Amino acid sequence: MSDTTVDLSPQARIVTRLAHGVREDQLDLPTPCPDYAVRHLVGHIVGLADGLRATARKERADGDAAQPGSTLPDLDPDWRAALPKALDELAEAWRDPAAWDGTTHAGGLDLPGAVAGLVTADELVVHGWDLARATGQEYTPDEAALGAAHALLAPAADDSERGGLFGPVVAVPEGASLTDRVIGLSGRDPGWRP
Repeated sequence: MSDTTVDLSPQARIVTRLAHGVREDQLDLPTPCPDYAVRHLVGHIVGLADGLRATARKERADGDAAQPGSTLPDLDPDWRAALPKALDELAEAWRDPAAWDGTTHAGGLDLPGAVAGLVTADELVVHGWDLARATGQEYTPDEAALGAAHALLAPAADDSERGGLFGPVVAVPEGASLTDRVIGLSGRDPGWRP
């Protein structure tokens, strides 16, 4: 059994709060995710939550929803109810210690459950930042989830081909906050503004 587990419930609640704060007139605003407006980002988070819940349960998601596709995700009319439910179910699935053990499947890849759990924490932290930044909301990620995201991203920062797990790392000043370091490691500019 993995000895590295993270309770993702606090970070899931933070993302739910941020989504609740999105106004209808903000849905078409740009986000730090290239090609994604706020509506696409929220649609991606809903699909990601469903896919990574299946990953925790060692199930294959319908259409492997955790893998980014070639089409932009959009919102269902009931997204304001669907997103909190999907995030609650995601956090519940990752509370099971067995989710962090063995091998699972996500985004078209087989990977250790512990790594998939770190990926899930990273997705919640980084996309929470994306959503907060795009909609002008305050954002302080959960410390445990933020630490897990850093643990996932930091070792890949020296990848000579890509310069990071998700693409080139954005340098941050010496002494930057852990949040800014994680955002930079994710390939985003912590100073991004709409």
